[in-house]
Amino acid sequence: MPLGAVTLDAAGTLFEVAEPVGTTYARLAARHGITLAPAEVERGFRTALAAAPPLAFPGGSPARLADHERAWWYAVVRRTFGAAGMSSHFDACFAELFDFYARAAAWRVFADAPEALRALRARGLRVGVVSNFDTRLVGLLDQLGLAPLVDRIVHSTRAGVAKPDPAIFHLALEALGVPPAEALHAGNEVVADVEGARAAGLRAVLVDREGRLAPLPPGVPRVRTLAELVARLES
Repeated sequence: MPLGAVTLDAAGTLFEVAEPVGTTYARLAARHGITLAPAEVERGFRTALAAAPPLAFPGGSPARLADHERAWWYAVVRRTFGAAGMSSHFDACFAELFDFYARAAAWRVFADAPEALRALRARGLRVGVVSNFDTRLVGLLDQLGLAPLVDRIVHSTRAGVAKPDPAIFHLALEALGVPPAEALHAGNEVVADVEGARAAGLRAVLVDREGRLAPLPPGVPRVRTLAELVARLES
C-alpha cells in the first residue's frame, strides 16, 4: 500500500524541554520563596504525570477549554510539588510555570526535525502532528518554526480524545485526507504512539532517541533520529 501521510508526536519527537523539568520548576519556585530539590521534583513530576487522567475533556464546553487545561496542569504541578504545593505562593508560582512552557525558550527543537519534515513533504507526503498536548502546542510550533512545515496539528485537548485512543489518529487522517492504511505514525512512546497508531490501522515507528530499547510489537521498526526515519522511507 503506498504511503500518503506521516504523522508525528510533538514533545520527545520533534522537540524537547530545554532543561530538565526539575531544574526549571526549582528555579522558578525559588522566585516565589518555595524551595525544591530538582532531582526530587523530576521524580515527582513523572509520578504525577503518570497518575493523571488523559489530557482530554470529552463533552467539555469549547468555551471552557482553557480553564480545563489549566486545572489539569494545576493538579499535576501541585502533586509534583508535594508538601510545597500547600504554600500560599503556589498559585503565583504555577501561573509563571504555565506561562513559561507556552514560550519557545522552554523548549529545544531536535536538530534533525526541520529537515526531516521538509524531506517528507518533498516526497509528496501529507504531514501532521498528533500529540497529547494542550492548546499551547499550536503557538509553540509556530514559535519554534515547525508550524509551516506541517499540514495539520491535532492535539488531545481540542480533539477531546488522547492517544492511544484510535479516534485521535482518525481525526488527524480525516483532516489530512488520507486513509489509515496509507499512513504512518512516528513517536517516542510505545503505548501512546506505537500501539495507538497500530490500533487505528496505521503503520508505526518508534523514535527511540535515548536508546531505551523498550520492547516493541513484532515488525515495528525503531529509529534513533527522524533523519533515520526519512532514510527508511526512501529505501
